[in-house]
Amino acid sequence: MAVPRTSLRGFLAQAKSSLRNAIDSSQKVTLVIGNESADLDSMSCSILYAYVRSLSPPKNAFTPLYVPITNIPAADIQLRPEYLAVFKHANIDSGHLITLDDLPPLSDIQNKLAPENTRWILVDHNALQGQLGKIYSSRVAGVIDHHDDEGKVPEDTSNEPRIIEKSGSCTSLIANYCRPKWETSSLSALSSGAAHAQGDSLSDDVAVVKRWDAAVAQLGLASILIDTANLKDDNKTTEHDRKAVEYLEAKIMLCPQLSTSFDRTSFYTEIDAAKREIGGLKLQDILRKDYKQWDQGGLKLGISSVVKHIDFLQNKAGDETDTQSASGAFLETLKKFAKDRELDMYTLMTTSTSSKGNFQREILLLAFNDNAVSAAKAFAASSKDELGLEDWHGSNSLTDTNRGDSEWLKIWWQRQVQHSRKRVAPLLREAMT
Repeated sequence: MAVPRTSLRGFLAQAKSSLRNAIDSSQKVTLVIGNESADLDSMSCSILYAYVRSLSPPKNAFTPLYVPITNIPAADIQLRPEYLAVFKHANIDSGHLITLDDLPPLSDIQNKLAPENTRWILVDHNALQGQLGKIYSSRVAGVIDHHDDEGKVPEDTSNEPRIIEKSGSCTSLIANYCRPKWETSSLSALSSGAAHAQGDSLSDDVAVVKRWDAAVAQLGLASILIDTANLKDDNKTTEHDRKAVEYLEAKIMLCPQLSTSFDRTSFYTEIDAAKREIGGLKLQDILRKDYKQWDQGGLKLGISSVVKHIDFLQNKAGDETDTQSASGAFLETLKKFAKDRELDMYTLMTTSTSSKGNFQREILLLAFNDNAVSAAKAFAASSKDELGLEDWHGSNSLTDTNRGDSEWLKIWWQRQVQHSRKRVAPLLREAMT
């Protein structure tokens, strides 16, 4: 049975309650989870898929309600100001998100949330990582993703999708896949008086349902625009993205409260500015804001993506210490970050705009043992041409690579700027095998 039509706020409250009941009473639950970087795309993917799927679940669904999990602790929401910028348009707040804190502690999760009582749908990734992956990988029942296929999701996913295709934003794939069911659900709600039945303060049922749709559409639209630079990044934007933006924007323009005031460029500019406002964060928090991790070939790799250049990060490290040089404090922070996560290799990828207004990328790679050093050097050799790796010129203490056989550091300009972490991560993992 489908979940009754409601607002996004109402749905998230119901989903959170359903998850608590599943944990407390050993009930079945279907969880939709994004990747562990929990960027805007992953967060919106899980919510959009769970929301629409719950309105019109498959006939033989494991459970009729799908619970969206944002793959971070609740405390880490504060590291993502772009979330808050989007939430006000979607009529929700950070307390409505369902995060890792809503799951049982990892030490007791198998007892409280038995694997056989769960189904997991992966969005914006296709391999469940970390401790959750160790426990629940065999329970993955579907995937929608735009990264390289890691071969972890079964080819036959029955009544759940197995979609792994290139697109600028994974939310685009979600929106296009869910579109038919979303339209059917909206038409049904309009004809049944669902809004009036829930006691919404507006008397016009049609306007209420359109307002609900517009709130969800803005959540999805924000991540697509951020990932494609308002559809202007030709290296990322695909037909999937253009179709999704057209559809979601039409949903917004059907809302009486927004039809005369909404402007896509202004909306994008607002969210993009919020995403880049990281100056108030500590360097450690900047590194973990958009972080992903993999185990490959017996080695552990971590990659942080940051929207500021290395010089900015060095200066921040210097501002946070009065006992070291900026470059020394920067390297110490990177090493501590990697050590805390028991990494063999750590990569920092930056994006920024040059003084001439050109988009640019940097890659910093640290390796901490013999096997990792060999893998790092293999990556440097095999990926140089594809990524356009060019020696970075900056502080001598940063670029000095003579650190012995068991530690290696290298920094490059990445001149082939069309390649994001979606491409760099697979190249690093290939070098680790």
